[in-house]
Amino acid sequence: MEVGKTRTRSRRGTYSQVVSGASGRVLVVDDNRVIRQLIRVNLELEGFEVVTAADGAECLEVIEEARPDVVTLDVVMPRLDGIRTAARLRADPETSHLPVAIISACTQHEVESGIAAGVDAFLAKPFEPAELVRLVRGLVGRERPAKAPGAEGRQGAGQAEGARG
Repeated sequence: MEVGKTRTRSRRGTYSQVVSGASGRVLVVDDNRVIRQLIRVNLELEGFEVVTAADGAECLEVIEEARPDVVTLDVVMPRLDGIRTAARLRADPETSHLPVAIISACTQHEVESGIAAGVDAFLAKPFEPAELVRLVRGLVGRERPAKAPGAEGRQGAGQAEGARG
C-alpha cells in the first residue's frame, strides 16, 4: 500500500500490478518510497507481479491478501523493523514457509540476527538490478522446509557482511 508515513489518509488497496504470465508474486517491504519503486520496476520488467508495503506492520496486515511467493524486507523501518517482521513471518504457520530476503545495508550483527530470525538471503544496498532479479528468481518457488535444523548456510548470507550505506 503506497501511503505516507502517517495513517491519516483512508486505507486504499495494496499496490499490486497484475502481469500476465508472471514469474511469481513478490511482496516488497521498504519504508523508502523510491527504493520500493526501484525494486518494483526492476522485478516487473522481469515478469514478476509486485505488491508493496511501507513497513513490517503493514506487511503483516496485507500478507494474507497479497499471497506472495517471496517477501523482501528492509531492516530499518518504522513501527516494525525487517528482522522482527521476518521472525513474525517464521512464527506464523501460515507464512513460515515463505522465502524471505533482506535487502538492506546490514551490519554483521543484523546479518546474524536475520539468520537467527530465519531470513533466507541477503542483498546489500546499493545493489545491481541483475543481482536483485537473480536473488528473487532463486527464491521463487522454493518453499522452506518446516523448521529445518542446522539450516545455517542460507543463500547470499555473506553478501551483506560489513556493508554500510
